[in-house]
Amino acid sequence: MKINILTIFPEMFEPLRASMLGRAMENGIIEVSVTDIRDYTLDRHNRVDDTPYGGGAGMVMQVQPILDAFRAQGYGGKVLYMSPRGEMLSGRLAHDLAQEEEITILCGHYEGVDQRALDALEAKEVSIGDYVLTGGELPAMVLIDTVARFLDGVLASEESVLDESVYSGLLEYPQYSKPREYEGMGVPEVLLSGNHKEIARWRWEQSLELTAERRPDLMKEYLDKPHEELTRKERAVLDKYR
Repeated sequence: MKINILTIFPEMFEPLRASMLGRAMENGIIEVSVTDIRDYTLDRHNRVDDTPYGGGAGMVMQVQPILDAFRAQGYGGKVLYMSPRGEMLSGRLAHDLAQEEEITILCGHYEGVDQRALDALEAKEVSIGDYVLTGGELPAMVLIDTVARFLDGVLASEESVLDESVYSGLLEYPQYSKPREYEGMGVPEVLLSGNHKEIARWRWEQSLELTAERRPDLMKEYLDKPHEELTRKERAVLDKYR
């Protein structure tokens, strides 16, 4: 998958070369291209922003450097603009984006970007939450990381993104590792039993409890599903939350 990034702070994307994403880039699963929009401004002071027409606080990123950078680099694919007014990033949206061969991400700054740039690029606006950051770079990295996990070969062979928290419909259960006891804190006995069926049930019940407590919106969606695979005992557990 080819991922293009338009930004005025290209150095912020160096962390992409670390860990899982770095390996994906080395293995040719992801190709990341970062372009500095400032390189394409016609302003002699290297500015890419100006005051908004109609007045108002702050500055607006100009249309000319953005479009010239996009066209000069030959970028294509679906264009995404990281914006607090966009569609909320979700597992479903990330999965859909992972089907694209190429995406281009525009990172805004200041009070936003000239609407003409978004219109010309037919950009889809995407948000990572109901809050405002200083720029679109961190949201862009969140989007890239989320999308990448759906690409074949990015996760280890024994992992499955569909089994993870939220994507399965429930928050993830508590995890434990060695040592068995630490400062008086032990590991739940069921995890030491070797009974995989009981362990799976315990984890499911823990996920139910956490989801009901912390994400009632997810719990409601989960309860609305048919769950035909559940046993009578498991249905009884689920009925408690209904």
